[in-house]
Amino acid sequence: MSHIPLPFLSFAADILADTSRGLSGNEVVKAFNAYAVEHNVNIPHSTYPFEAQNKRTALLDNLKCFPPSLQFKIIRELCDHRTFINKQYDELKSLKVKLVSQFAHLAPKDEFSKLNETLTEETRHWLDGFPNALELYLQAIHKYKHGVFSRNLLDDLRLSLELLLKSIFKNDKSLENQLSNVGRFVSDAGSSKEFSNMLSKLIDYYAKYQNTYIKHDDAVVEEEIEFVFEISSSFMRHIIRLHAKSPSL
Repeated sequence: MSHIPLPFLSFAADILADTSRGLSGNEVVKAFNAYAVEHNVNIPHSTYPFEAQNKRTALLDNLKCFPPSLQFKIIRELCDHRTFINKQYDELKSLKVKLVSQFAHLAPKDEFSKLNETLTEETRHWLDGFPNALELYLQAIHKYKHGVFSRNLLDDLRLSLELLLKSIFKNDKSLENQLSNVGRFVSDAGSSKEFSNMLSKLIDYYAKYQNTYIKHDDAVVEEEIEFVFEISSSFMRHIIRLHAKSPSL
């Protein structure tokens, strides 16, 4: 699809400019004026109060003036607006996941990370109930997007996974010492013996790989970082899903 359909734009506007939890009318105008100036686009609502019947309509009218790649950029950036910091707004998180999973191909090419952004956004969503692990995961994303391909980035990913397992298993063991717990947990959650063994072995190899770079403070090639990022995300997302299905395990 070469564009973002109007129903999705309307859906996004309803969430971003929600009456009680969304951007204010002034914030809508300020944000879109900045985008309009930066990209030389005329918008219908550049002052507040505006003529639109409400701020949701004003946001949608302004958003429709931009090409699809900029609509993607604007929605994604507004999802991270400072207004939403420290707010529990599940619909906003869902919007960002839907945006990236359905329209990532529309992202401006010079701004879109090589990372599988659908996977990382979904992982961020699943990690929401594990703030310590989430904080390190977000640090790793920030470093990757700013070209910091170092062992510190790997360390953030490793510690994020380690903190997640500590929280789920309610212990203080290192990643290497969680392997038997992981295998038993996955098996008890209904996975096959073969899958349980495979996941345990993958995490074992993952820990050994991480230790090699952590001990030697070497820069890591970007292609390896991308793979490690995605496998870390897959580990965490799958484990949290199993935990959500069987929280008593």
